[in-house]
Amino acid sequence: MEDVLHPLRGQHWRLSAGRAAYWEEQRALVIADLHVGKSAHFRKAGIAVPANIVQDDLYRLQQLITKYDPVRVIVVGDMFHSEANNEVQYFRIWRNQFPHIRFELITGNHDIMPAAVYEQLEIIVQPFLQLGDIYFVHDLKDQPAPLNGRYVLSGHIHPGVWMVGYGRQKLRLPCFYFGGQGAVLPAFSAFTGMYSVEPEESSAVFVIAEKKIFRV
Repeated sequence: MEDVLHPLRGQHWRLSAGRAAYWEEQRALVIADLHVGKSAHFRKAGIAVPANIVQDDLYRLQQLITKYDPVRVIVVGDMFHSEANNEVQYFRIWRNQFPHIRFELITGNHDIMPAAVYEQLEIIVQPFLQLGDIYFVHDLKDQPAPLNGRYVLSGHIHPGVWMVGYGRQKLRLPCFYFGGQGAVLPAFSAFTGMYSVEPEESSAVFVIAEKKIFRV
């Protein structure tokens, strides 16, 4: 999976086509909106959804961990979709591969499982996280006021942009969005919708097209 280097606040961030960002100085792999349990939740409701979505997402996360060798994985909200189900049990087995890695969850609106479940999964749960002047929160609307020089990194909206090709062909693709005071990560899970963002002139937008990533 391709990546690009994006300097942010004097730090080095590698933005991956795998829908993750690697913060070199912190040795932190940062993702948002993994939504483990979502496909099982839909199947339980009688909606036909492929059963291998979570396996594919976690395999991609495993590839990223192998590539970047982080000491911590920061999930900026919605790591899980709702109550515990068989996909959460699958995650428990998957998690055992990385006992040396610190998993940290910034709680999102879908992270509603009992605290004991997160403890069993060895996940540290917190409403926000600040490292230096980078402030992590799931929904940009919950950013601190005043910012006092902090840069906010969030998820939640699953950002995407429309790309227009020859013959007026249009395709909406996931993206990283960096504004003047905050950034929004793409949804890590492939089983999500997208919200079309309207980039400001001063913003930086990196579009993901399968295994490639490029700035537009």
